[in-house]
Amino acid sequence: MYWLFAYDLVRTDHLKLILLYSGLFFCFYKIVQQNKNNFKLLVAIAIIIRLVFLLAIPNLSQDFYRFIWDGRLILQGINPYLYTPQSFISNGQFPINQAQELVKGMQALNASHFSNYPPINQLFFIIANLFSTSNILGSVIGLRLIIIAADIGTLYFGSKLLTKLGLKKHKIFWYILNPFIIIELTGNLHFEGVMIFFLIFSLYLLSINKWKWSAIVFALSISTKLVPLLFLPLFIKWFRQSNHTIDYKKLISFYLIIGSITVLLFAPYFSMQFINNYSKTVGLWFGDFEFNASIYYILRAIGYQITGYNQITIIGKILPILVFIIIWILALKRKNENLHALIVSMLFAMTCYLLFSTTVHPWYIATILLLSVFTNYKYPIVWSYIIIISYLAYANADNIENLWIIGFEYIVVFSVLFWEIFNKPSHFNSNKSTN
Repeated sequence: MYWLFAYDLVRTDHLKLILLYSGLFFCFYKIVQQNKNNFKLLVAIAIIIRLVFLLAIPNLSQDFYRFIWDGRLILQGINPYLYTPQSFISNGQFPINQAQELVKGMQALNASHFSNYPPINQLFFIIANLFSTSNILGSVIGLRLIIIAADIGTLYFGSKLLTKLGLKKHKIFWYILNPFIIIELTGNLHFEGVMIFFLIFSLYLLSINKWKWSAIVFALSISTKLVPLLFLPLFIKWFRQSNHTIDYKKLISFYLIIGSITVLLFAPYFSMQFINNYSKTVGLWFGDFEFNASIYYILRAIGYQITGYNQITIIGKILPILVFIIIWILALKRKNENLHALIVSMLFAMTCYLLFSTTVHPWYIATILLLSVFTNYKYPIVWSYIIIISYLAYANADNIENLWIIGFEYIVVFSVLFWEIFNKPSHFNSNKSTN
């Protein structure tokens, strides 16, 4: 089934997509359930399945074309944050091998915007292109090997962290063997997996009191994807001392290390034009782009009824403020000096961010799926299955979403989420899980 998914599927074939994915999800559940005590077998299965995709061109996402473009551009000494791919093609310039093919592959919307991928992400784009500057499949293999290596790192440190927390280490396979993770990361080459590796490595270092090294690795996570910035306020109580006062010296040092390393990594690309381009590109995710949203779509519909047009420019500014407030409530009200509580707070902070976002591509939920492994919450696993129906937007020529389908997705997600919160209230403060 994975071979069919990798080499014999187009995303417009929605029936085949859903049937294959459902079959894989059923097999995944049975395999993990029946082999909890055979850790080595599950590791072998995880690696072999990923290698099935090794020679496959991603079939559910075109983002990898931009990854290859950015990497090759840097190898030519050109800053990818200063020029859009389309600007080169429009002027008849082809600065890298296969420039026209890559721009066609990434499609017009992607090609018309500046790069928004942070510097560690760009570093991996460079590495993937080092030995393949004129062959797309060669670059794809390079990208895929990096992501597979990151997943193996997550498996290693994730299982160690589970053991450290007194949980059963096989729980990591609810992430590692999840078809959603295998398809979206190894298959479609999304670098959330690399960001997640650095995040879980950082949490493990924090658990063994190596907070300075944890800060450095956390900065690497931010510099792969900006998402971990959401979690920064949650560390405030981590440095609480035995007398219940916060060690502000350590706390400030922790933040300074993260900030300094992040700035240092961005420094090679820095210019005022970079700041302008990068901020505008990141802002598109709040003020222009719309896909698979939940709360935002409800507010958008209300806005249409009141004003007669799309209020995304206003709603897109209000929702991040609400997320910011919720995260600070989690930071100040929760006892996040306990690693279990800290991870649960991270899970809910990221969940709120996703539920209030205007754009929720499937691979965005990888982070909450990983965090849920260390908690009693199962709604991310349910979401990782049901989110596949968001790809039905590509079943029509105009890529228009069916809001009934999106509504069904979020009815399922919210139902499971609320059931776990209100019918199992001990989950929010639970320290351990036996599943």
